[in-house]
Amino acid sequence: MMKQSLKWSALALALALPMAAQAHKLWLVPSATNVSGADPWVTVDAAVSNDLFYPDHMPVPLDRVVITTPDGQTAKPEHGLTGQYRTVFDVHLTEQGTYRIAAVNGGLFASYELDGQKKRWRGEAADLSRQIPAGAKNLDVSESLNRVETFVTNGKPNGVALKPSGQGLELVPVTQVTDLATGEAATFQLLLDGKPAAGLKVTAIAGETRYRNAPEEMDATTDKDGKFSLNWPHAGMYWINASAQDDRTSVKQARQRRLSYSATLEVLPQ
Repeated sequence: MMKQSLKWSALALALALPMAAQAHKLWLVPSATNVSGADPWVTVDAAVSNDLFYPDHMPVPLDRVVITTPDGQTAKPEHGLTGQYRTVFDVHLTEQGTYRIAAVNGGLFASYELDGQKKRWRGEAADLSRQIPAGAKNLDVSESLNRVETFVTNGKPNGVALKPSGQGLELVPVTQVTDLATGEAATFQLLLDGKPAAGLKVTAIAGETRYRNAPEEMDATTDKDGKFSLNWPHAGMYWINASAQDDRTSVKQARQRRLSYSATLEVLPQ
């Protein structure tokens, strides 16, 4: 578990860099985004890969998964299994409404010199003081906060689970997030610490990239209210990503903060 946590921390920091759309992609893919019936379930794949959505690099640790129910409470993933390349778990949709399924991670990256040699460290903020030697020189610390999400609706959608926490980079759907269709523009809002995130580049990529010579990215830029729109060329699962960087760190030793947001959205035929 310790080794897996360290791998996750290192990758999450890399994903927070600008140009994250060109690096390994972290994603959650549900078996369905709209369900109904007396006792519905969905299965979710959670992984990091080069190609969307084919697990070929590493799994997402199950302990990072946060499920928000339609009444705003939290639920645990069920029947979880972590393999070499992906994690799989079930979500029991016991309530009517929209669920938010997320993987959230934060951490620190530090570089320094010790006895003339360059060193690096990645980990949690609570461990920084005891992990960096007293004689370290030229210490440079960065903070990261990463969020990866997908959404599932049981019956009639609602918005309780979609309320932002006010921490980091978050998506607020304007268009119903589990009712996206080809040929119809979908509008969303990005918030940074609860406030509109203006001027951020948003990239959307359709899945099955292994069967295309080019990723065929769609790009948009958030307006002054943090809003942007995307028009889907065809049906399927899409991965959207945005990143930001600022100096509003929660750790006094850190000089900058890197933030990343990604989501998997399903687009259906009209």
